[in-house]
This record gives sequence, structure tokens and C-alpha cells, in this order.
Amino acid sequence: MIKARRRRRPKQLAEAADPTPHYFGHRERLRQRLIDAGAENLPDYELLEIILFVANPRGDVKPLAKELLEHFGGFAKVMSAEPEALNEAGLGIAGIAAVKSVREAALRLMRAELQERPVVNSWDKLIDYCSAQIAHGQVEEFHILFLDRKNVLIRHERQQRGTVDHTPVYPREVVKRALELQATALILVHNHPSGDPTPSKADIAVTQDIKKAAAPLGVTLHDHVIIGRNCHVSLRDLGLI
Repeated sequence: MIKARRRRRPKQLAEAADPTPHYFGHRERLRQRLIDAGAENLPDYELLEIILFVANPRGDVKPLAKELLEHFGGFAKVMSAEPEALNEAGLGIAGIAAVKSVREAALRLMRAELQERPVVNSWDKLIDYCSAQIAHGQVEEFHILFLDRKNVLIRHERQQRGTVDHTPVYPREVVKRALELQATALILVHNHPSGDPTPSKADIAVTQDIKKAAAPLGVTLHDHVIIGRNCHVSLRDLGLI
């Protein structure tokens, strides 16, 4: 009986037929570098790559990570972008979910620190948290930090979301919510998408209205902070509260 002999392929042809994508090794090396050197030592595009690995377990996501950073203008802006904008830039639902879950995890970590000690004694951390939350928003958002008698954060809520330069605010609703949460102090926070945190006449007026409505009910307004792109303004520091 004659046995058929299997012809051996030349080594070069065998390597050329290897179906393993070239970037698989890159993924493992990148993950290992993150663990060994720390995530803080990765450039923005590589950190974004790792986030996108979850959304695309087999594809090469480095080009997409770089495109997103260029399109939005930086890592923070990618993480803060609206789902619709991320979708238009090339991300599917899995990628959008990955980005938004990582952003929320970071915000919750920052918020947890504010719930462990008086907010007024952790002002820098408060500003960092508020900036991460809304500094890169494309429309105005009005947020409220509700505090207890020790000025520890009870709850953070977004009360209103408006347009590019306006957010409707209702002092009665602010005070009503404070009473529901048994809060004894408030810090108001909103953003200026233009990047300039200078308070408008409307900002000053609504601050005074909330202060007047809250005081008779034993609720103190500590401050109203306006967040710009890379800076902030405190109405208390300006002598407007």
C-alpha cells in the first residue's frame, strides 16, 4: 500500500498563511505595560485603545483611537462627548458603552471621596470633580450638591439641561428637593460651554433668588460655582453671595 506523502510547505509560505492578526501581540504587550508601569504612563491614544478593546475584541482599534482624539480634540472631550456624537465619529453601541462606563466609574470614584469628609475642606477635589463632570459639555447644565449638617455630600443631581448659553432654573424646585433630601446646605454648579466662566446677570439673579428662598427654611447656600473650559469662578469669592 502506497502512502501519500504530505508535502511540507516552505517556511516563508507557512508564516504568510498564519491567520493571527499582527496586532494581537500588541494588545498583550500594551496590557502588560499598563499593569507594570501604571496606566498614568500610557499616552492618551493607548489608554483609549485599551478601553476600546472591550468593544472590539478582534479588530485593530489603534487607528480609531487616534481618529477620535483628533476629531474631538483630546481625551477628556472624547470621554465627555454625547453618544450621538461618538456614533457619528465611528463608534458603535459597544464602543459608546465602554467609553461611558469608564467615565462614570471615574466620576463615582471622585464622588466617593467627597462623601467621606466635609466638602468645604476638600475644595480642590470638589472643583476637579465638577470640572470632570461638566467642563466639556456642549450645552449648559445646572447641577446641585446637597450637603448635610457636617457639609458632607448627601447627593449630587443634575436639575436642568439647557442650550448652548441658557439653562432654566426654578428656585422653588431647588429648595423643595433640598427639603426632600433633608439637606441643610447647597452648592450650585453649572457650566459655560463657551469656556468663559464669567457670571452673567441671570447667573447672579438666580443665585440670589435661591439664597432667599432657602434661608427661611434653614438651608444655606454655600456657593455657586461656574465651570469654564480650564478654569472656574466662585460667586462667593466674587462677593456675590
